[in-house]
Amino acid sequence: MPDKAPASPAPLRTLIVDDEPLAIERMRLICGGLAGIEVIAHALDGAAALREIETSSPDLVLLDMTMPELDGLSVARALARRDQAPAVIFVTAHDNFAVEAFDLDAVDYVLKPVTAERLERAVARAVARRGSRAAGGGNWLSEFWVPHRSELLRIAAGDVDRIDAERDYVRLHVGDRSYLLLQTVSGLEARLDPDRFIRLHRSTILRRDRITGLRHDGLGVWSAELADGSTVRIGRTYLARAKAMAGR
Repeated sequence: MPDKAPASPAPLRTLIVDDEPLAIERMRLICGGLAGIEVIAHALDGAAALREIETSSPDLVLLDMTMPELDGLSVARALARRDQAPAVIFVTAHDNFAVEAFDLDAVDYVLKPVTAERLERAVARAVARRGSRAAGGGNWLSEFWVPHRSELLRIAAGDVDRIDAERDYVRLHVGDRSYLLLQTVSGLEARLDPDRFIRLHRSTILRRDRITGLRHDGLGVWSAELADGSTVRIGRTYLARAKAMAGR
């Protein structure tokens, strides 16, 4: 008997959130022509969206940014506190909230008027993210979107060598370049894969494979030696995890 073809993945169960009924209808029409997505409900405001998410547990939320009372960013922040949160694609007429959106780990940021081709690319990213997590990728942060001049740059998490705290920001070091991101180092640590990154100081997170050794500097002081020849002092609070990493 011929081998059976692999089963297609289930479509993403999707909630549309927009305070304009005509915009919801347009999104329903576009989604109806896309593979990998199934609209299960809609909501006209942020509070109704959170209630619907609690009830129906969608895989994906197509989320308008500007709504009365509870806006899209507020909804995304509430979802970020959940253990099992749906993926979020922002769909908005405003381009000035993109940095905040990607800080909240949004899958994509789609500007109105929405085209089927643009939404299809965004949905494909959501499907790919779900596949990565199903394969054991976990819920860890896989990429950063950082402001640079007049644009947003996508930086894969695996390309970041080191992360340093700078007041309310963190600096991502990527090769010989660096980028500032509005984020706390503690908040970022919780979203990074601990198999790939390790925090060795209250101000520093390192990519594990960039660490070439640990050095005892005397008087209980230890440092991590990095592939580029630099060293990072290990904070006393983090020394135990550094030694555990080295199997000591």
